[in-house]
Amino acid sequence: MTDERNNDTEERWERVALKQIALEVVREQRRTRRWNIFFRICFLVYLTALLLFAMPSCQTGRSGALGPHTAVVKIDGTIAEGTAASAELIVKGLQAAFEAPNVAGVILQINSPGGSPVQAGIVNDELKRLRAKHPDIPLYAVVGDLCTSGAYYIAVGADKIFVDKASMVGSIGVLIDGFGFTGTMDKLGIERRLYAAGEYKGLLDPFSPERPAETAHIQALLNEVHAQFVNVVKEGRGDRLADDPALFSGLVWSGEQSIALGLADATGNVHSVARDVIGAEKLVEYTPRLGLLERLSDQLGASVARHVELRLHGLGLR
Repeated sequence: MTDERNNDTEERWERVALKQIALEVVREQRRTRRWNIFFRICFLVYLTALLLFAMPSCQTGRSGALGPHTAVVKIDGTIAEGTAASAELIVKGLQAAFEAPNVAGVILQINSPGGSPVQAGIVNDELKRLRAKHPDIPLYAVVGDLCTSGAYYIAVGADKIFVDKASMVGSIGVLIDGFGFTGTMDKLGIERRLYAAGEYKGLLDPFSPERPAETAHIQALLNEVHAQFVNVVKEGRGDRLADDPALFSGLVWSGEQSIALGLADATGNVHSVARDVIGAEKLVEYTPRLGLLERLSDQLGASVARHVELRLHGLGLR
């Protein structure tokens, strides 16, 4: 009899324990679902805010209500197609800035090491057109840390160039860089097998030895693009340039040195130029922005493009 009672007690205890365990499992699952829902909602809120922040924006639509102001278009980073410093975006910003009402002057705010000579040339050509179309609106380039190579190619299209005394300016030159692995391959016993239709289709292949005809061809290309660059600089700066052949050697100069050499005109920043030179202290930025997808694909697209273009590995003013 006692044994039966003990067995019943144990069974009841087991049922109660199992019920409690089951209830606790259900409660834990509910808590987990609540936290999952909470985190999903937080992620959606964050993603929505990020999308709204990353949407292309430009302040040109409100410029009419601002009164006289200075328009700012930024060139920040490497100048290349599909980036925030592409000719397409820079030109859109410049067009909006020059055509907006109550614009007293336009500033190109530059902090760039340069990039594509084609992209820089497109912007320089557009600067000439806009200056001719709007002769009463002054255009100034204001340099931050860097204005070299393709960025300087653009800057010379402005009426004047202002720099900080410690800015880096110049690098008027063109290059193609790469590597040669033929000696390493010989040591490792690796045989290069390259099949191509066209005598020079393998131009600049790092695993093939250099040939004099290829080297001469590449140097002729570089010389041609360099001469174009020099002509644009001379056209933009005129007799302000010092008579010094080192100007076009690819050297980089400090802001103070660039003024002495005629590569720049004076020291100044965006605020001082707007206030003291243009006479309209209020700044309005007209730089179009890349959308979120463009930002995410920016580096990937630029990398693919660099490898596709005849494997020139960075042919450009940089």
